[in-house]
Amino acid sequence: MARSTATTEISGHDLLHRVFADVQLMLRRPPRLQYAALCYRHLPGHTLEILLITSRDTGRWVIPKGWPMKGKRAYEVAAREAFEEAGVKGTCQRTALGHYAYRKRLDTGVRISCRVQIHALEVSRLVRNFPEKDERKLVWFDYREAARRVAEPSLREQILRFARSSFR
Repeated sequence: MARSTATTEISGHDLLHRVFADVQLMLRRPPRLQYAALCYRHLPGHTLEILLITSRDTGRWVIPKGWPMKGKRAYEVAAREAFEEAGVKGTCQRTALGHYAYRKRLDTGVRISCRVQIHALEVSRLVRNFPEKDERKLVWFDYREAARRVAEPSLREQILRFARSSFR
């Protein structure tokens, strides 16, 4: 009996070692790429507002984003995610305005590095019904407040840089 217990402990140790090695390998891989929409509108008086949504898992303020889709260009993915996650329609710029990085927690609890390519989307209308309507909150913020609300420093800088370029 003692011998089988020792064998189980060694097998468990080996399994733990293999899992640890796999996690280390995942963390060394290049960041996974996502595409995002920086949804904005100009109000009278030259006020620039940014639409932020809550993430489904933690409730933090984010912009709509998603994984690449077969047969769709980056800006098309960004526009689609903006509709699905926030119910917005508008004109999405084909050229990326920048990137930001963050750590995504997968359902398994493992965190992976993600690099998010941002496309500006000028919102022309909001729809009442969209796929993730009951899963998120949406709020328009003045660009300065939007920059303060997001957790990722590189996203904060992209919002402020976009605002500076839109007032030229």
